[in-house]
Amino acid sequence: MDVGALVGGAVALVVGLLSWTQSRATNRRSDFTAITDRLDRELADERKQRKLLTSYVVDLWRWAQRVGPDTPAGPTPEPPAELDVAPWRN
Repeated sequence: MDVGALVGGAVALVVGLLSWTQSRATNRRSDFTAITDRLDRELADERKQRKLLTSYVVDLWRWAQRVGPDTPAGPTPEPPAELDVAPWRN
């Protein structure tokens, strides 16, 4: 066998291996960025829902303070339209 061909093949193998590991590292970085972006969006949605839920609970608390045990109260306040109460309405 020719030594030059073996050296050339070995160099090509090393270069291929290095480029493969570099592309995997780039994919990991882009995956990490995609995951953190999604988590940031979900956290913002969660904070928005918690703020709406808190305001609804405070409205209920105020309503309960105005109503005595013998007072005809009427209906409870409706939750804000933006508040997703689907999990509790099953």
